[in-house]
Amino acid sequence: MSPALYLGFATLLFGVGLYGLLQRRSLVAMLISLELMLAAVSVNVVALTTLTGHDASMGQVVALILVGVAAAETAIGLSLFVAIHRASHSIDVETLSELKG
Repeated sequence: MSPALYLGFATLLFGVGLYGLLQRRSLVAMLISLELMLAAVSVNVVALTTLTGHDASMGQVVALILVGVAAAETAIGLSLFVAIHRASHSIDVETLSELKG
């Protein structure tokens, strides 16, 4: 398969994630959209290291590091969501006044 197909898929995945991040009101849905965007970055890293002809394993290592970062981000995000839900009994972004600066 052509690297252009991978880059097109990553662009589409990033666009779906960005749309979900901007349109959703639930913090959990926003976190899922953020994870989609991070997955698109991982696909781009692997595709671009394959395209450049350098050592392809380096892109795979970076993608594995990104997976670890995504897991840590999800764990911290969900723990924050639980704390917010316990305090306000809602995770709707529109009703939370604690998030306003």
